[in-house]
Amino acid sequence: MRRIDSALTDKLRLEIDGPVARLIVDNAPRRNALDLAMWRAIPELIAAAQADEATRVVLLGPAPGLPFCSGADISEFSTVRATAEGGRAYEAANAAAFDSLAACRKPVIAAIRGFCLGGGMGLAAACDLRIGAAGATFGVPAGRLGVGYPPSSMAYVVAAVGAAGARDLFFTARRLDAGEAHRLGFLNRLVADEALDAAATELAQTIAAQAPLTLTAAKAAIARCAGLPSAPSERACEQLAQACFDSADYAEGRAAFLEKRTPRFAGR
Repeated sequence: MRRIDSALTDKLRLEIDGPVARLIVDNAPRRNALDLAMWRAIPELIAAAQADEATRVVLLGPAPGLPFCSGADISEFSTVRATAEGGRAYEAANAAAFDSLAACRKPVIAAIRGFCLGGGMGLAAACDLRIGAAGATFGVPAGRLGVGYPPSSMAYVVAAVGAAGARDLFFTARRLDAGEAHRLGFLNRLVADEALDAAATELAQTIAAQAPLTLTAAKAAIARCAGLPSAPSERACEQLAQACFDSADYAEGRAAFLEKRTPRFAGR
């Protein structure tokens, strides 16, 4: 396993083990609330995972024993977010973190246990897939804090739960249990608390076994169809799809199918 630390904070790290890069949130004193430095570190670490040739999928989750993310660090509301200017800078860091997850060429999975609140729910919404433990709790308390979400950040929540679901979350600021989050479509998969780590790893490995160029093309096209702010142009999506047909992996996939064996994709 190879570890990559952030230059901005010691509360986030990247652990690369074979084709899976784990982006780990580790801020135990604040129950994994994200401060400004952590928000700014997310694009840095996602870029490192994207640049790593061995990495096929990114798994975002908490350090052992911690919740996924209890939201933004409230203690910074009276310091870095005390003014309109500071609030805008903070929001820009939030948006950059969301966009980095959504724009990553490799699939990103959120593995959620415990609290997934506020900015944490936005972070999970920007991931491609979300797997949650039965005891997880979800919600966006922005209405109780006077915090506004711009369209660029709201788009990920709407894509995950629909416009009606987003209105419910934001207008009421209520909390959802994991079962309701699953029924709303926010969680793609729901597992027992004790099964989360194994189930998330299995999902990541299943995705990592697919053709990388196909995953990149599919992610881009889905983002384009969903109207996400991070989506590539239609022309770029078409080029990514065409690259699949021009690739050695396409030849390998056809050969493996005919030979009734597991394909060995190289991402080329």
